[in-house]
Amino acid sequence: MQQSIFDLLGSEFDEYKTKESNDWYWHLKDYPKSNGLKVFSCFACGGGSTMGYKLAGYDVIGCLEIDKRMNNIYLANHNPKFNYVMDIRDFNKIPNEQIPKELFELDILDGSPPCTTFSMAGLREKTWGKLKKFREGQKEQTLDDLSFVFIETVNKLKPKFVVMENVEGLTKGNAWKYVQNIYKHFQEIGYKVKHWLLKGEQMGIPQKRHRVFFIATRLNVDLESINMSFLYRPILFEEIKTKEGSPIKISDNLMTLINCAKYGDRNLENACRKLRGKSSFFNYCFVYDNQVAPTITAHCNNIRWSDKKFLSKKDMISISTFPQDYNFLSDNPDNIAYVCGMSVPPVMIKRVAERLINYLKSEDKNERNNS
Repeated sequence: MQQSIFDLLGSEFDEYKTKESNDWYWHLKDYPKSNGLKVFSCFACGGGSTMGYKLAGYDVIGCLEIDKRMNNIYLANHNPKFNYVMDIRDFNKIPNEQIPKELFELDILDGSPPCTTFSMAGLREKTWGKLKKFREGQKEQTLDDLSFVFIETVNKLKPKFVVMENVEGLTKGNAWKYVQNIYKHFQEIGYKVKHWLLKGEQMGIPQKRHRVFFIATRLNVDLESINMSFLYRPILFEEIKTKEGSPIKISDNLMTLINCAKYGDRNLENACRKLRGKSSFFNYCFVYDNQVAPTITAHCNNIRWSDKKFLSKKDMISISTFPQDYNFLSDNPDNIAYVCGMSVPPVMIKRVAERLINYLKSEDKNERNNS
């Protein structure tokens, strides 16, 4: 195990020492006792964020999700007090008097606006501002403006804190203008905001998942004081892999490409260029035993180098830090890949949520003292 100089020093340097992580393996019964803090999750998807907050002790009292199929999976695993299945734009139009009082008393409003338009693997600029029928919602809509629509929800409900997550590509190239506008929109409604690029492999997540987290607040909190540095030992694939890969047979054409690949290739692109003279198959990534697994995508085509098989269902679940007994409603590998790929890894959200507890508890204490 690689050590830093701080690992060799005394307890006064504990916060700088490399930490071990084994909480990627868990079951639904493992949620801790509630800390009394309330969360509402927008773009709830399969419940990745929800489970992260619950693992940190929060009460997730409700969710909003546009995709009925995703919402059905959410309902099968959680028992939200308030459940909205609709476009967030329509939620924002609901008169305030028709919204439960508890939703105006939130500690955290959570949201992960669909991010395919900002992914570095996607079409990016070509889809910005254009109506398209995306899988996220099963309706014709734009996605690149959903961060601003979500900020309208923030202005409507006025939570103490906001946690908004998106892909790393949001901060790259021409997409940087969206980051600037996100800051502007938050500031216009009276919220301070700061963003961090967080890396799953540094957070005890067995996956190289990089995400941008925006944290905003209307409280008298110095956002610069929030520590979002994580020093967990990377978890290699060999530590979490199942004995056997997926039983799904790989086609002869695909196996020909795999057999042409060289150890160290990130994906099948080099093999495809060598055999067919064109660049393709870059979404078929290799998973090496001695490395952290690459990002799980909604169409997971990751291949275990050790046995030249697709990831098993349990591989995908563990890599994504989903509970081992999560009910996906369908055991189809494509369904599991889609839910895991579209969801924030629960333990990733757990880490972030834990760093905010003291700020929210301090605010509760101040409110009691002033009442």
